[in-house]
Parts: sequence; C-alpha cells; structure tokens
Amino acid sequence: MELELSPALEKVIRVLELVQVERFIPSSRGWVGAPPKDRLALARAFVAKAVLNLPTTEGLIDRLKVDQSLRRVCGFDSRRKIPGAWRFSRAFAEFAAGQLPARVHEALIGAHLGDQLIGHIARDSTEIEAREKPVKTVPAAPADVDRERNKRGRPKKGEERVKEPTRLERQAQQTLAQNLTELPTACDVGSKKNSKGFKETWVGYKLHIDTADGDIPVSAVLTSASLHDSQVALPLMHLTSQRVTYLYDLADAAYCSPIIRDEARRLNHVPLIDHNPRRGEKIKFAPHEAERYQARSQAERVNSQLKDNHGGRHVRVRGHDKVYAHLMFGVLVIAAEQILRMLN
Repeated sequence: MELELSPALEKVIRVLELVQVERFIPSSRGWVGAPPKDRLALARAFVAKAVLNLPTTEGLIDRLKVDQSLRRVCGFDSRRKIPGAWRFSRAFAEFAAGQLPARVHEALIGAHLGDQLIGHIARDSTEIEAREKPVKTVPAAPADVDRERNKRGRPKKGEERVKEPTRLERQAQQTLAQNLTELPTACDVGSKKNSKGFKETWVGYKLHIDTADGDIPVSAVLTSASLHDSQVALPLMHLTSQRVTYLYDLADAAYCSPIIRDEARRLNHVPLIDHNPRRGEKIKFAPHEAERYQARSQAERVNSQLKDNHGGRHVRVRGHDKVYAHLMFGVLVIAAEQILRMLN
C-alpha cells in the first residue's frame, strides 16, 4: 500500500533520513526487564512533532491515530500499537536525561559542517517562557559575615584587599566543562528591553544559540532567565569552536567586554561586537566591519524559526533538562532543514 505524502510529511521524512536518530537509541539486548521496543518509534515521533509544530503530546497522539502515513513513517505498525500518553512522557524523560536531541544535533553538525570553514557565527539569546514557578532567591548574607572582605572606602596603609574575580574572569581560566557547570539553570524571572525601549519580564529560561552562515544553529545552551547574555559568551564560543572552524564572532552590545574580545582573538577569531558606550562615546564599526555585521540577523531568524515553527512557544514540560530537550528537538529540526536546503 502506497503512502499518501503531503508536503509536510515529505519534510518529516527528509529530516528523519538526515538526522538518523535511530543510531542514538541503545539496543535492547542485555537489558533487564521489558525491552523498550517502541523507543525508536517514539524518538522519531518527537522529531516529527517538532517538524509539524504540534503544541502538545496529546496533539501528536491524535495526529498519529488519524494519519496512517505519519504513523508508518514513525514506525508504529498500527493504530492499536500507538502508546498512551504516559509512555510518551516516560520516553521523553529518558531522552531528556540522556540528552538525545542534543547528541543527535552535535553529530549532525559534525558530519556536515565539521570539515567546513564557516565565515560568521552570530551569537544571541531568546527568552523561553515556562509553566513552572520560579525559584525563590536566597536572601543576602548578613552584613557582618563578609565585613572584612567587603569594606567600603580606601584601604588602610599596608592593608591588602583581595578582589574576587568575576564570572567572566574565571571563565577565561577554566575548562569548558567547568564553565558550563557553573552556569545557573533554575527557572527564574528574566527581564529585557524590547525594541521600543520598554521593560519586559518573563518566567522561565533563556536559550543561547550560536548560528552559522545559512541560518544553521551550531550550539545551544539553556540557562536561567536572569543570567546576562555576556556570561554565556565564552562557554558558547569554546563549544562552537570544538564543533566547527570559523572566522568571525558577531554579537550585539550585550556582549561588549574586553575579556570576550580577547578570548575570541586567542581562538583566532575576529570579534565584531557592537560597542556599548556605557554613558561614554559610542565607537562605530568601520564600513567593511558594518557590512559584515549585518550577517548577525541570521541569529534572529533562527530564534524566530524556533518560536514560530518548531515548538519554542509550546513548552509544556518542566525542569531544565526536559525544557532543554524539548527545545533541542526544534533546534535539531532547524539545523536539518537548513542543511537540506544547502545540499539541494
């Protein structure tokens, strides 16, 4: 029996053929207990969910029940073989714990961009609203606890005060694993100014993405919403540098820091970061730099794609690991679609 392929289903098939998620599902041989025979079909179904921008798992199950073609593409033999919502939920928790979509995405980038020379990497973040309560902030320690360390005014003659390094200063000396571990990941309240200059707040997280030429997301890190963009610049820079070779770091004024610029140059990149005058005089790009800086819009396009077409606005899970997995299914699909467009 031939499958009836709609344009959307053809897109699902092309993405599944490219990402080959089945290579990352462990074999059930030697496992104790009931073998997870349906894990491959469930993983393919979650990829299809991101391609089709289905807002909920219940919507995915309903679509599988009525769409025989999608059912067979995902690997379910019949309508009666479709698992219940509880099994989808349990499988997703396993995928999140094992970082399945992130590992598939990393392999996809390595296979298709690992041996390429990338011109520009655009770095940006986007707010992620979550359906969970923000963590309560820990009250500040009493003033007398760190009185000796935080004395105000000029030091006395012969007194030496040790200034604790900032996170950026520590990151320049630490490994990538240490930097990623140090980043806060709890759900909290973030704020930013919109294009009209008004302050907006949200409860949830912040997704930081490095985007290569061709609107291909190369790396992504999920942090607390309140974390400033600049605090993720060095970990993202090192993570992306491990995956691809590129020439220019493009970022807006939120990343304006001499530490970030120096680290980019140390990695043989050219930093093109918009200058933040901080009440001083703004330093403008040279004409040729301004022309290159226009490529930074690729980061904004990927953020828009994720939210409008691949699940970024439909976060129904809770907890950092599950939210990250949900978003990475979308990032994986965006990367696959853009690579397919590049190959064609």
